Amino acid sequence: MPEGNEIHRWAERHEAAFAGKPVMVDGPQGRFTDGEMLSGRKLVRVRAQGKHLGYDFGKDLILHVHLGLQGDFTEGSGPLPPVKGALRLRLWSAAKVKLPAVPGESKRHAWYSSDDGTGHLDPAQVAWVELRGPTDCSVWSEEQWETLVARLGVDPLNGDGPEKAFAKVAKSKKSIGLLLMDQDVFAGVGNIYRAELLFRARQSPFTAGRDVAPAVMQKMWKDMGPLMRAGMVDRRIVTTLAKDRQHKTGKAQVGEEHYVYRRNGQPCLVCETKVMKQEGFGGRNLFWCPMCQAEGV
Repeated sequence: MPEGNEIHRWAERHEAAFAGKPVMVDGPQGRFTDGEMLSGRKLVRVRAQGKHLGYDFGKDLILHVHLGLQGDFTEGSGPLPPVKGALRLRLWSAAKVKLPAVPGESKRHAWYSSDDGTGHLDPAQVAWVELRGPTDCSVWSEEQWETLVARLGVDPLNGDGPEKAFAKVAKSKKSIGLLLMDQDVFAGVGNIYRAELLFRARQSPFTAGRDVAPAVMQKMWKDMGPLMRAGMVDRRIVTTLAKDRQHKTGKAQVGEEHYVYRRNGQPCLVCETKVMKQEGFGGRNLFWCPMCQAEGV
C-alpha cells in the first residue's frame, strides 16, 4: 500500500500539472460514473492527508481517492492512449492533449523499491493521468473531507505537530507497533515506515504505547518527517545510514534500503542477529530485530 510519502508526491505532481486549468474527467469503462460533475471544471488544488487524496474542483466538489493496496496511477504526455485494463478514471488537460501531435510518453509505476526516479515525466509535461485499482474514487463534499481530516491523526508532511498523537500513545495499552499503523494516530505511516522507525529508535514493537519513553517517541517523530519527505523525491524509501551499508558511498543499492522491512531471515545490518517476521500484526507483516529491539533495551 502506498504510504504518505507517495500520496503527497502525487498531490504535488498533479497540482503542478493541472491546477488552475479546466480538466476533463471520465470513467470510460463505467467504473466511475460522476465524471460529468467534474469534467470541464477548473481544478483548484490537490490536497493530501495521510493516505487520502482530494482533488478540489470548488463548488463543494472534491474527488476523493484512496489507493488502498492495489491502486496506482499512470501518467503520460501527448494524446490520450487507448483504453486498456481495469481503468477506473481518466483525468486530462484539454489544452495539453490538443498540442501538436508528437509521440507521447507514459509511466506506469513499478514496485516502489524498484523505482529510482528515472523515466518520470516533469509535471509540466503531464497531459493525462489514469487511475486503476483504488479502494475509493468518488465525489465528496467539503464537509466529508473536513470530517475525514478531523478523524485522521497527525500528518508530518502537512506540518502537523505531534502533540495529539503523543497524547493518544501515552494513554494506550495497544502496542506501539499497532499505534504507528493506526491512521487515527499517525496519518500516512504504513508498514515500511513502521518497521524502520521502530528499528532506528531501537524500540520493541510489542511495548505498550503508554510504556514507551517520551524520548523514544521524540526520536521517531524527528525521523518521521525527513524520512517521508525524502521518500517523496522518487518513491524509493531509504531508511538506512551509509555507515551500516556494505557500500558506504553513493546511493543505497538494492537490498541496502531497509534495516528490517522484508529482511526476515537475513542478518541485522547492525548486530547480525537474524531479522524476525510475524504475520498478521495489525493486518500486515511485522519485521524486527530481536536483539536491537529487545524489550527493555
